[in-house]
Amino acid sequence: MAITLTVTAKGQITLRKEVLAHLGVRPGDKLDVDLLGDGRMQLRSKRGTSVAAVFGMLARPGAPRLSVEEMNEAAAEGWAGEE
Repeated sequence: MAITLTVTAKGQITLRKEVLAHLGVRPGDKLDVDLLGDGRMQLRSKRGTSVAAVFGMLARPGAPRLSVEEMNEAAAEGWAGEE
């Protein structure tokens, strides 16, 4: 299925909703473009790390959990050069 897009005077194109849905992208997401031979290009959604994936990434199994006050104290000591 070919989809025709129009290039504006500024050299921009707008991707139609069905193209965005096919790529699985939403406003604010990034796209990677690979320029291929014969005037072709390949367009892919650029997968980033979601915010949800960040939670728990610093967890240390078996280590005690720190309170907010303990984390603030550790951060302050780090900034002061005290470790």
